[in-house]
Amino acid sequence: MYVILKPDAPSALLLDKHADYIAAYGSKKDDYEYTLSEYLRMSGIYWGLTVMDLMGQLHRMNLQEIIDFIKACQHDCGGFSASIGHDPHLLYTLSAVQILCLYDSLDAIDVDKVVDPFHTLFGVAGLSLLGEEQVKAVNPVLCMPEDVLQRIGLQPDLLS
Repeated sequence: MYVILKPDAPSALLLDKHADYIAAYGSKKDDYEYTLSEYLRMSGIYWGLTVMDLMGQLHRMNLQEIIDFIKACQHDCGGFSASIGHDPHLLYTLSAVQILCLYDSLDAIDVDKVVDPFHTLFGVAGLSLLGEEQVKAVNPVLCMPEDVLQRIGLQPDLLS
């Protein structure tokens, strides 16, 4: 299978059009597509913001609305869910932390609660025990990658 490009198709990447689409995506909360993508909202926000940052358009996104959403998705256990009313999960916790790092706004959440032994132990450490080569060095106390703990400013003492 192949794609045939018409002769009048644009030959340049239209960054402004891409940025316009991403910037407007979350503005229509009643759209069918927006409603159906609720189960992956946090990661979708991360990927959209990353692309906007790469295009130099991050300033077009509503920082306060994004931070309010992230805070509303943090659970008592410290983990984050994909959207409000969903269960916390390691993947969405990672996306929430990445978003806040992108904006240099980790202080907007309870960072100490993010280190949730259940999600980290069975997520990151579990992958490490299975021999996943892409998993970085894991802290033995919190079962989280050392570089993540350093970036959020958490340096726990090792148990003796």
